[in-house]
Amino acid sequence: MAKKTFEELFAELQRKAASGDPSTSRTAELVQAGVHTIGKKVVEEAAEVWMAAEHEGTDRTAEEISQLLYHLQVMMVARGITLDDVYAHL
Repeated sequence: MAKKTFEELFAELQRKAASGDPSTSRTAELVQAGVHTIGKKVVEEAAEVWMAAEHEGTDRTAEEISQLLYHLQVMMVARGITLDDVYAHL
């Protein structure tokens, strides 16, 4: 599996959302579905991170964290929030 940075993932998701083709992109599908749908996925993935951290190993927890980060970035794209917008609050 190819590794990518947080910034590279964000740029990729912006491109996929801009394509607007939900038949070929889960990202475009989620963005078109809207904030409510994405928000439910964020909550679901956050719970899975917690459960993995409590009951599973490091690798499984890291996998769940990667899925949470993906959905958080999809939310950012859907809301027009940039990485700089978020970095300003770190």
